[in-house]
Order: sequence, then C-alpha cells, then structure tokens
Amino acid sequence: MNVALITGISGQDGYYLTRLLLAHHYQVHGIIRRHSQLNDHARLEEFFDHPNLILHYGDMTDGMNLTRIIKEVEPDEIYNLAAQSHVAVSFETAEYTANSDALGTLRILEAIRLLGREDKTKFYQASTSELFGSSAAPQNEQTPFHPRSPYAAAKLYSYWVTKNYREAYNIFAVNGILFNHESPFRGETFITKKVTEAVAKISKGKQDCLYIGNMDSKRDWSHASDFVLGMKKMMDAEKPDDYVLASGKSYTVRKLIEVAFGAVDKEIRWEGEGIDEVGVIDDYKIVVSVDPKYYRPLEVDHLQGDYTKALKELDWEPKIGFHQMIEEMVLYDLEKIK
Repeated sequence: MNVALITGISGQDGYYLTRLLLAHHYQVHGIIRRHSQLNDHARLEEFFDHPNLILHYGDMTDGMNLTRIIKEVEPDEIYNLAAQSHVAVSFETAEYTANSDALGTLRILEAIRLLGREDKTKFYQASTSELFGSSAAPQNEQTPFHPRSPYAAAKLYSYWVTKNYREAYNIFAVNGILFNHESPFRGETFITKKVTEAVAKISKGKQDCLYIGNMDSKRDWSHASDFVLGMKKMMDAEKPDDYVLASGKSYTVRKLIEVAFGAVDKEIRWEGEGIDEVGVIDDYKIVVSVDPKYYRPLEVDHLQGDYTKALKELDWEPKIGFHQMIEEMVLYDLEKIK
C-alpha cells in the first residue's frame, strides 16, 4: 500500500486529494493544526471513519514536529498543500506568511534529506499563479515571475527551493503552478465563495448587498477536483518537473458575479464606474457595491494560464468549465441556508 502525507489536508485541495488517494487505495496521513473550533476540519468528516486515514497534529512553523511525523509515517509521497494562502491577509501577516509558506517548505525538504529519504519520498509543492503577478498573460512555465504580495513572494521562495533540492539532492520534487481553482468547499474569505454565498443569501432574503473590490481583475478559474488529478499525474510522471495547471480562459470578477446571479435566475445590470459602480437586479435593487477597503495594496490585474506542457507531457486538461463550477457552488450554498 502506498503511503501519502498531506499537509493542509483540511483545506479544499486536501479534501479532493484525500478522496482521490483513498480511492486509489493509499494510506493517507494528514497534518492538521490544533484549533479550538470543532468545525475547522469539517471538510474531512466523511473520511473520519475510513481505516486508511490517519491524522496528526502539526504546524508548518514547527520543523522538529514535521521531521518527527515524516520519520514515523515514512511516506512514499508528500503533498505540501499547507499555506497562509489569502493574498490580502498576507499584507497584514507578512512575517507569519513567510515563516509558514516559505520556510515551511524548506523544513519538509530538509526533513526528507536529513532522514535519508531522497530516493524514497516524492515531494509535491503547491505553487501558485500569483508568482506571475504583473507579467503579461497568458502565463506558462517560461513566463518571468513578478510577485505582487508577501504571499506570492513566500511562494516564490518555495518554488525555487523545491527546484534547488531536486537538483542538489536528486529528490523527486515537483512544483504545481496552479491557477485559481474553486469548489463548494472553498474557504469563505476567497472571492468566488464570497460571491456565491452572497448570491445565495440575497436570493433568499438573508443578505442585502455584496461588497466587493476590484471588479475589473481577471482570473483563470478552474475546479479543484480537476487540479488534484493534475497533482497526481505530476507525481506519477517518469521524471520530476514543474507544470502550470489552468483552464486557458480568464474572466473578470464582474463576470463571476453575473454568472452567480444567473444561477438563481437573476440578471444583473451595472450602473456607474469605478468605485461608484453598482449592480442592480429587478430594475431597482442594488445588490453589489464597490468598497475600496477590499482593494489590495498591489493589484494583480490579469492571470491566464497556458497548460500546453501539462497537456502534452501529462495528458492533463480541465474537464469542468467555469459556468458549471460557479453554478455548482451557488446551488451548494443555497442548500445550506435554513
């Protein structure tokens, strides 16, 4: 039985990856942080009774504990999904973001090396399209990096240290440069989930207005379940390498909102420009308004991925489209409203 260790297992990607690996008859070990709230690991509830899932308490800032877990588990594969991954929050928690996202990756790679597992453990690093920042779209593996946030800068360190340990110590280490990926299990602070939850509540009379930042920002959005298949294909490849996963299409935040309202049979009309722009439904009701506090100190205007390399070398491409994904999220959020 193959053994996998997943950091950040309680997140959206951790859920879909756990489901995939258990279906492939893996023994899955996950690292979770100790929280005071009981629902912090709610995504994993359906797996709690599975005999092949084992959870460990740990934190990416605690190198000794990470090393101990890796020594005990002896994993064939490590998927490093853990991160402080909210871009806006990283401007307020820059030091913690660097400690967790950058040095956390180094701690795992050093544990692999110090435990003599260079030829025994494969390593997947969750990189991000935020690395590209202000570089021109579309972006692929050859596009220069230009990070525009402490989060992206920390992830840039992780990207390069993963390549460094691959080249220096012959570790099977890969970077998955993943563009935005979403699902019903997305965290509530991320823009897609914020939009779909608000639309569901507005349609049920539980919320009056959605307050948003830069509606002209364009992103390449895909479904998380497609992306974990790409992660697995990277780890199953003959040789380690770095790959962009994306849909190849981008949409504005404004379009995201339109599609979400369409899922509840509401057509939204836009009035005004800039910070005065509002979204109106039913010819009179303002349901979307711009709030400057949601703008970032540095904006990333346009991310759109080119996944040609993954298609050619891994036979990977996304299956779930943008509209289908957003509709799925809205319907899921509608079902949660009492």
